[in-house]
Amino acid sequence: MSTVKFYCPDQQVPLEMHKVRVVQKLFLPPVEERMRKMNEAGNNTFLLQNKDVFMDMLTDSGVNAMSDNQMAAMMQADDSYAGSETCNRLLKSIEDVFGMKYFLPAHQGRACENILAETFVKPGDVVPMNFHFTTTKAHITRMGGSVEELVIPEGLEPKNDHPFKGNFDIPRLEALIEKVGANHIPFVRIEAGTNLIGGQPLSLDNMLKVAAICKKHGIMSVLDASLLQDNLYFIKTREAACKYMSIREITRKLSDQMDLIYFSSRKLGFSRGGGIISNNESLILKMKALIPLFEGFLTYGGMEVRSMEAIAVGLQETMDEEIISQGPIFIEQLVKELDAYGVPMITPAGGLGAHINASEFLPGMPHDQYPAGALAAALYIAGGIRGMERGTISEQRNVDGTERYAELELLRLACPRRVFTLSQIKYCADRVKWLYDNRHLIGGLQWEEEPEVLRFFFGRLKPIGDWQEKLVAKFRSDFGDSL
Repeated sequence: MSTVKFYCPDQQVPLEMHKVRVVQKLFLPPVEERMRKMNEAGNNTFLLQNKDVFMDMLTDSGVNAMSDNQMAAMMQADDSYAGSETCNRLLKSIEDVFGMKYFLPAHQGRACENILAETFVKPGDVVPMNFHFTTTKAHITRMGGSVEELVIPEGLEPKNDHPFKGNFDIPRLEALIEKVGANHIPFVRIEAGTNLIGGQPLSLDNMLKVAAICKKHGIMSVLDASLLQDNLYFIKTREAACKYMSIREITRKLSDQMDLIYFSSRKLGFSRGGGIISNNESLILKMKALIPLFEGFLTYGGMEVRSMEAIAVGLQETMDEEIISQGPIFIEQLVKELDAYGVPMITPAGGLGAHINASEFLPGMPHDQYPAGALAAALYIAGGIRGMERGTISEQRNVDGTERYAELELLRLACPRRVFTLSQIKYCADRVKWLYDNRHLIGGLQWEEEPEVLRFFFGRLKPIGDWQEKLVAKFRSDFGDSL
């Protein structure tokens, strides 16, 4: 991986290994309007209109910048319903990268989860995973199964030096299999770049050990590779045994041991779509009929063919160290600046985005006032920055209606690849620092409209008290007529 050192050490910053050729104008509404827009959106950043957002750090899903080669590839798309050459090109790219010859297309990652759950999960089943993702858990529980989270203890500690906080706790996995029996475990799910604990990676060694345990007990191993590109970067840079391996070699060593891999190409591949891949034909045949039923014909699976062409190129670009480094180094820079300001961050920096520890940012706020959600609303008001709540709001209530409090209350500031400039990253750090210095003004939220399932997507909340008006007044006092 290339190293570029600056002559003046105090000027050392992440260096973009690309140039910008297309730009999109941004708008930053005045602070009073931001407060009004936040309340119109029910204090849910998902419900903000993008035209009212200055920095969209909600997610890296489907919003990464595409390359010139991807844009060019989209022009050759074959939109035939069946027998499409676009599908053939994507199949060839998948086999080249992963060494897997069977592919079931789907419109995105959660569609793959639906197919998996419908096919393999039955009532009473248990699905072990290093940590759950919101939609994954919802699909499994919808089918009568349950999820067991087996991440190592360090994964739930906001600050420590463990390089792979997303690792499986291997002894706990073996104990769970012994306890419930392999016949009640349809598959073990490994989530690369563990989303809900700060984008934390797993080591290659840990994932291979999990796959070996699955083979020993006759259990299917499933890799959610949606955030694989960041995880590959961390394996290359943090795992001593992989220092001299190429990204392609690491990818193939991992995929060769997996029974099944699924992914969202809104993350992996820099486009929109997804799919399930395997070298096990019998597994593919069990799921195959559900693709036309839920998604579309087997040559497109609900994807638009131009996106499929972009994925084929994007998967190849994911094997380029200079391309997959861009997300992690910008995230690390943001985490480093905020950590230096004293802002409580999840460290070490992971992939996907910078993660603020909202529980420590707002230490007096109880879980049922949703500190991560309140902080997300406050940051939009303070800077026009749209982050994503990854805390208790992102959980679903227990069967008896009580809250399931999240292990970590996080505000995620996603860094889509090749989208933000360094000055915008520094602006974000500056506004978070101002908010941290004025954190005593931030109050909680309470529900106005609470959906039963996936409430974080479209639920609506309101502020408790007039803390938002006080925050706006302090902003005007400190910044004058500045936006």
